Amino acid sequence: MTADLLANPEELAAWLPVGAGDPKLLAALNAASRRFRGAVRHPVSLIEGETVTLDGNGTASLLLPAAPVTGVTELEVDGVALVDGTDYSWSADGYLRRLGSLVWPDSPRCITLTYSHGYALIPEDIQEVVIDQARALYAILPGVQQQTVGAQSVTFGVQAATGVTAQWSAAVERYQLNRGDRA
Repeated sequence: MTADLLANPEELAAWLPVGAGDPKLLAALNAASRRFRGAVRHPVSLIEGETVTLDGNGTASLLLPAAPVTGVTELEVDGVALVDGTDYSWSADGYLRRLGSLVWPDSPRCITLTYSHGYALIPEDIQEVVIDQARALYAILPGVQQQTVGAQSVTFGVQAATGVTAQWSAAVERYQLNRGDRA
């Protein structure tokens, strides 16, 4: 599987009348992968050793910008290194917690973290909805609701109008981060 894609081009090609290297197939799969990443608000694919700077929030827990977290290698607060298991703990769900009744400073850009996150193998339900979305993107002509050629007429369904299926929405809900910041 191509690193930037959330599904295998060979699997998408099985649904279409073109090979896995077809530029339009790859563009549709790339667009569907970008849409899914945008909807869940994190990269999904495994990223190792990423360094980020975070704002403190004055509480004992911070939600990291990506999950699942697979490891934390370094954590500093205002330039002071903290120790995993003594000063903080972390969860695969993406939470950093201060230990010993301490809280994170309520200050912007005070936490520097190096961590790994994402999936080495993309979950099958993500692959499936990305392939479904890529199939729709490949087949649909932008802006077309109905097409008639001779005696044949084609009208695109609800997915073309709304852009997503119920299965897509369920997968996004399952893997989405930062759900609480939406009005």
